[in-house]
Amino acid sequence: MGLKTSTLTFEERCEKSLNDTQMQAALKKAQDSQWIKREASRADMGDWEEWRKLGQEIRQHTLNHLPDYLEMFAENVQKQGGHVLFAQTEEEAREYVKEITLAKNAKKIVKSKSMVTTEVGLDPMFVEMGLEVIESDLAEFILQMDNWDEPSHIVFPNIHKDRYQIQKIFENLGYEGSSEPEEMAKFARKVLREHFLSADIGITGCNFAIANNGMINLVTNEGNADLVIAIPKTQIVLMGMERIVPSMKEAEVLDSLLCRSAVGQKLTSYVTFAGKKVDEESDGPEDFYVIIVDDNRSNALGTQFQEMLQCIRCGACLNVCPVYRHIGGHGYGSIYPGPMGAVLSPILGGYEEFGDLPYASSLCGACTETCPVKIPLHNLLIAHRTVMADELKRTSKMEQFGMKMTATVTGSAPVFKFVEKVDHAGSAMMATQKEPAIENLYNHGGYLTKAPAIAKNWTDYRDLPRPPKAKDGFREWFKRHKAEKGGK
Repeated sequence: MGLKTSTLTFEERCEKSLNDTQMQAALKKAQDSQWIKREASRADMGDWEEWRKLGQEIRQHTLNHLPDYLEMFAENVQKQGGHVLFAQTEEEAREYVKEITLAKNAKKIVKSKSMVTTEVGLDPMFVEMGLEVIESDLAEFILQMDNWDEPSHIVFPNIHKDRYQIQKIFENLGYEGSSEPEEMAKFARKVLREHFLSADIGITGCNFAIANNGMINLVTNEGNADLVIAIPKTQIVLMGMERIVPSMKEAEVLDSLLCRSAVGQKLTSYVTFAGKKVDEESDGPEDFYVIIVDDNRSNALGTQFQEMLQCIRCGACLNVCPVYRHIGGHGYGSIYPGPMGAVLSPILGGYEEFGDLPYASSLCGACTETCPVKIPLHNLLIAHRTVMADELKRTSKMEQFGMKMTATVTGSAPVFKFVEKVDHAGSAMMATQKEPAIENLYNHGGYLTKAPAIAKNWTDYRDLPRPPKAKDGFREWFKRHKAEKGGK
């Protein structure tokens, strides 16, 4: 699949998503329920803002000393008999995995959920090589069985599907049960268990790598990652170069922030620290490989976008975003959707492919407010827009014309006063009469429904009231109010 998930334009993706009422209903329900669980679990920690500050300090310290901690981690993995490979590009990462797979003469690969393996496009490579590959995370398994459907959330990949759709997918695998989630989960467990036992290689991601002991930290709720690690003789770990902490002490803090922010739990069911099998152990990989992936992450180091590398992939920003609530993950066209994806995707994939995403935001700041490691997401979205407008000159001629007109109108008092006097009458041809409703109490004689060009998307999906008559505007009201108060 890779970083880019769609060949449609941003407008086409949004149009498709806005017509998917089932997806929108599922997202609303999930966002609302996650809010309750997330806020309750955070409150249990006491002063949540102090914990956020601590998480931010850990991530910033690590990024500021990233080469040192990566070197320390690599040395400790190698001391235990493991192997560390550095991949500057996604092509290098795939080539490393391909070489290991061929050297082991592997026929079956079992994977746990990993954004980085999707980012670098491992699954298509395995299919092209004629190997059998199985996604073992339940949600990812469902998507794979649905002809490799695209994920729509970084924590809940199949959030856009309901139980009846999943039932039909499983029926293609021989399932004959009901649509009850428990019954379908038991079926999936039975199917997956056979794959765990017969896999030649296990592949996982990495929530955090522990620099001072060479272990990897995985956080899951299903235990599938533990089986991916424990049973196959060879394990390959792919991790983004920034996913590292100095020691277990910092991992403990970030795991707590991650679990509470991602799923509203104090801790997930499985918090695993693993590495190469040692002599006393009865299970675990005999060959242990860690591939550390750059894939343009280093471009953000030392820039205004370095703070994005603090991200711990909790998905909390998606769960509060009003734009994500309406267009879902597929609207972004990246495996990283929502506010975090709108910032990260242009860093990894460039503005040519993902330049629309920083504009997929109302800049309400809810994402920044909820981020457990205090990434200023809405400020970084503005920074992307600034780069595209000022440095790359990517704004359209229509937008440039609109901004110049706005500057002319607002920069001249006589012109602004004239517009105030005629805007109500001038908008009549684009307005339709409606009774004032709870959706918009400030109705000044109808709603604009046929606005042209740049304003069209507003009137297509929102109530946009006509401007008030000049005598009813704020400035005229303020003059009258001031006069009534004796000029005070």
